[in-house]
Amino acid sequence: MPDPNLTPDVLVIGGGPGGYVASIRAAQLGLSVVCVELDKTLGGTCVNVGCIPSKALLGSTEHFEFARLHAAEHGIEFQGLSFDLARMMKRKDDVVAANTKGVEFLFKKNKIHWAKGFGTLKAGNVVDVRSFDGTTTTYRPKNVIIATGSVPMELPYLPFDEERILSNVGALRIPEVPKHLIVIGGGVIGLELGSVWRRLGSMVTVLEFAPTILPGCDADITKEATRVFAKQGLELHTGTKVTGGHRDGARVVIGTEQNGAARTFGADYVLVAIGRRPALTGIDPQTLGLKLGARGEIVVDDQLRTNLPNVYAIGDAVGGKLLAHKAEEEGVIAAEVIAGQKAHMHYKNMPGVVYTWPEVAMCGLTEAEVKASGVKYKVGKYPFSANGRARTMGQTDGFVKFVTDARTDEVLGCHMIGPNVSELLSEVVLAMEYRGTADDIGATVHSHPTLSETVKEAALGALGRALHL
Repeated sequence: MPDPNLTPDVLVIGGGPGGYVASIRAAQLGLSVVCVELDKTLGGTCVNVGCIPSKALLGSTEHFEFARLHAAEHGIEFQGLSFDLARMMKRKDDVVAANTKGVEFLFKKNKIHWAKGFGTLKAGNVVDVRSFDGTTTTYRPKNVIIATGSVPMELPYLPFDEERILSNVGALRIPEVPKHLIVIGGGVIGLELGSVWRRLGSMVTVLEFAPTILPGCDADITKEATRVFAKQGLELHTGTKVTGGHRDGARVVIGTEQNGAARTFGADYVLVAIGRRPALTGIDPQTLGLKLGARGEIVVDDQLRTNLPNVYAIGDAVGGKLLAHKAEEEGVIAAEVIAGQKAHMHYKNMPGVVYTWPEVAMCGLTEAEVKASGVKYKVGKYPFSANGRARTMGQTDGFVKFVTDARTDEVLGCHMIGPNVSELLSEVVLAMEYRGTADDIGATVHSHPTLSETVKEAALGALGRALHL
């Protein structure tokens, strides 16, 4: 008889947020699971070099900036305030280690076999795993889930060396505070990591090709974010095309064009944050006959099935919004479908967050998208400057904005910029999942004083009856 460990019900290629969650859910459903991961730790990009370490550094630098600029407002004074970059980096690494060990614990708890090595998918759903010692183990799973993630895109004339020309990986490990950091790309990664180093004293210049930072966000959000981030000290250049660049020793030179005028920037470090692309590590689509989309993403249906029998794909490998929580939900759906449940994936109410300060959070359609659809709509907007809890915190920048259907009052979109809005968005996402209305949220009692009252007031604003404005 074949070794049952080599013929699991499910084999997952990739141990990132999508892959490890798919593995756990499949194990919960009674399936035997093998998860193949090349890195020496589980958790993928998010846990190791993305979401978790960046938030650790954002948290540390937010504390430093508060102590430097705002503590005195609270009657707290410091003498000789300083920071220890090495200790800050060690804390970040410790946080990452705790998370990766946590995932490894969950694998053991759920009896998931971690196949450590490089996985290659072959015809007939055969998977060869080459381990770190050079040996190869062949698995013949009943089902395969591809969860190979994504990698940062680089510019052809500025390949990453992770010394001076950085991806998000290198930007989390700079051994000194840059004198001048150029960030190419004014999206989530660029603004978050740019904020980290600005708080520690770097001059940070952001170059964005689109007309605004945070392309795709609601126009009111990008306008407010631009105002606040510029006030904080980020140098923002939108509508700017990067035309070339090269490294000259310890300096990187970047050529740009804006409104037909050429300009050259020079800095000691450059972060290239222009997006990510699917990483099909160990997957040869042409040989396998695996269908891909226009951007190299794996094509799947709403049950995450590919065109190959018993092969599923999830996370960044299937494109769309490259979000860890999206990958996790796709992993859950894929596992449940394999187990025979009637599950399917939908993306209408997928939340998004930018962990700058103030934070940015959004779900659903922007006002421009609703307007373009022809649906008659209403807008409710409420500022944090009118919220009692925000005033006590001294954090009054930003607002909450609702876009609702003028006929049915259904919430079509919600967009926030302000303190802790990443934690305020969930009630709106829940309401939108149930096709809730502004009146549903406005009629819900919110504790006082809390930042969440801003959500209630903005919802009431869409009804024309905000109470405190």
